[in-house]
Amino acid sequence: MNFAYDGYYAWMIAATSFVLLMTAPGLALFYGGMSRSKSVLNMMMMSFVSLGVVGVVYVLWGWSMSYSDGFSGDGKLFANPFDQFGLVDTDPLNYIFVAFQLTFAVITAALISGAIADRVKFSSWVVFLPLWVTLSYFPLAHMVFGGGFLSGAKDGLAEMIYSAGDAAEVAPLDYAGGTVVHINAGVAGLVLCLLIGKRLGFGKEPMKPHNLTLTMIGAGLLWFGWFGFNVGSIVFTADSLADPEAFMTQFTTETGLVWINTTVATCAAMLTWLIVEKIRDGHATSLGAASGVVAGLVAITPACGALSPVGSIGLGAVAGALCALAVGLKYKFGFDDSLDVVGVHLVGGIVGTIGIGFLSTTTGLFYGENAKQLVVQIAIALFAIIWSGVVTLVLGLLIKYTLGWRIADEDELEGIDFVEHGESAYDLSGGGGARRSILTEGVSA
Repeated sequence: MNFAYDGYYAWMIAATSFVLLMTAPGLALFYGGMSRSKSVLNMMMMSFVSLGVVGVVYVLWGWSMSYSDGFSGDGKLFANPFDQFGLVDTDPLNYIFVAFQLTFAVITAALISGAIADRVKFSSWVVFLPLWVTLSYFPLAHMVFGGGFLSGAKDGLAEMIYSAGDAAEVAPLDYAGGTVVHINAGVAGLVLCLLIGKRLGFGKEPMKPHNLTLTMIGAGLLWFGWFGFNVGSIVFTADSLADPEAFMTQFTTETGLVWINTTVATCAAMLTWLIVEKIRDGHATSLGAASGVVAGLVAITPACGALSPVGSIGLGAVAGALCALAVGLKYKFGFDDSLDVVGVHLVGGIVGTIGIGFLSTTTGLFYGENAKQLVVQIAIALFAIIWSGVVTLVLGLLIKYTLGWRIADEDELEGIDFVEHGESAYDLSGGGGARRSILTEGVSA
């Protein structure tokens, strides 16, 4: 193999490991620190078990259902889950891409857990995971990344809006998963928190993060891992794949741009979140800084290959401010999105996906182009919202009326860590003192 391609494969192994780090321990720490002390282990376990369940499912049928047709531009909703079941007949050269996409599926599912913290049966979450990724994540991955219905393919949504014969005149842009990952997970989180209901005492007693140090560490790990997430998502042209020199030129220039865009959008989002906090609440908080970091990362995810660095600063700034305002809506409308999945991932994903229509350097309104890209971006965002919403509602109702979602009220007061896992994150007494410490904590946490 040519040295250029060897280097690329080495980078993809590293990028895949970065994205794996995002779920465990990155997201686990981020969410765990934001939880109450009697719920931190359960919250972290929801991330870890997402890795376990989705990792196995992805190798069995997730890859096949998402990409077994290659990138054929078929305009379909999903590929055949049995074509490469268990990676049979999968080219070993593709294993690194299987691994990379596996980590995307894992963290998308894990993100949902933050919306339903403190109150859900662990067994119900474990059952929900393979069903949701099969019916929501894998189809959207094929539709967007695999040449399916939300790509620029013939018979796809964009081709129905603006046709250019055998393909869309204006192809949708989603570099690393604004629709597939963030809108998908954000909508699922909203549906589930509405369906499952509020935590006991929500809106009446404080439910503050118990350890912001963990949250800040988790945010830093997410930021670090996101460079694998975005920079590893480069898509090469047919010409560059056939020419090592062209390959290296595209690889070095595009990955450099994506790295810079990812960084400056995140920086800007953190700053505007803090500004909103300072004006609104009188304090710029560490939780706000960590949340602003994630909001910026979410927003730039679909747009990182289409914007200039200055445009990325603008997008991040808008996302940070809007997400900071959006997280307060749960109190106004009375839904308990425990760890702000809706306010950060749904809102940030929409901002990034639609923002491309304004800020793309080749097709954006702010660069003198027409509104076609904007229309297409709005259309794919709406489709992703509807798809994820319907799938999650059906699965959520199925589990609600079979296994049930909620732990008992007395168990929620006592603490889900002890009830579901028989453990306490901060029990220093040992032995039988675990139950007593949890019971005491359950009254005040």
